[in-house]
Amino acid sequence: MIRRASIPGRINIIGEHTDYAGGCSLAFASPHRLILEADFNHPSFEGDETVMALWMEAGGPPARLKINSTIPIGKGMSSSAALCLAIALCVHGPTLKKQEACIEAQRLEHAVLGTQCGLLDQMSMMHSQEGHYTFIDFSTRTTSSIPSSSSWMFKLVDSGIHRTLNTQDYRETATQEIKQQHVENENARVHQAIDANKERLGQILNESHESLRKIGVSTPEIDDQVYNIQKMNGVLGARMMGGGFGGMILVLVNNAEILPEEELLVPSSPGFVEEHL
Repeated sequence: MIRRASIPGRINIIGEHTDYAGGCSLAFASPHRLILEADFNHPSFEGDETVMALWMEAGGPPARLKINSTIPIGKGMSSSAALCLAIALCVHGPTLKKQEACIEAQRLEHAVLGTQCGLLDQMSMMHSQEGHYTFIDFSTRTTSSIPSSSSWMFKLVDSGIHRTLNTQDYRETATQEIKQQHVENENARVHQAIDANKERLGQILNESHESLRKIGVSTPEIDDQVYNIQKMNGVLGARMMGGGFGGMILVLVNNAEILPEEELLVPSSPGFVEEHL
């Protein structure tokens, strides 16, 4: 038997560092994907060391594991969450429910990778719909789909700064008051974004980056890049995306000709696993 899991990357429009505080987010699945093929006909464990550690933690039997991924590593698009989801789906198969896969992937990331993540990445990847944004309420762990807007045009700019999340955690440096204020304001920005026109959404993205800077997950180098992008003609808003300390900058552009070297992001399909005898 062979199982093949396909997991998208994650684009978070708004709602950063709110998932483990019972907040909310508005995200979508990116066109980038990680493919994990597990060949259960193989008599022994074979694969990358980290992949095998995750596989064994999940209780996987002997198998040959192969990965092919277009999700950038360390760039704020949740390559680690995609890998953990792929492991969970390949170990447990098509009967594993979406939210169960999210919980198991989070457990694997905590136990093996040492990243004390919330559920934003996993739920964005598993509950997404093609052509839709996903609103996630982390207080109830529920989602709803919102048709994507043709006027919201997103692009990614690589900051060139690599992130290492398991060695940096703003929860250890920001004061409780600053953290709480960020969560409350970011949650409000999520709800405002749902019905916002593109100009207002751009303002919301800029406000979000300033809040992320205040809680200490940005860096002066990232800030400079974000501010320069925000000032470009045709850019409506921009912010650092992901856990922080580097990675991708999410940019809302007025039309597709802005930042012509970057592709427009189109909401993709959710993660899934298929099985072949």
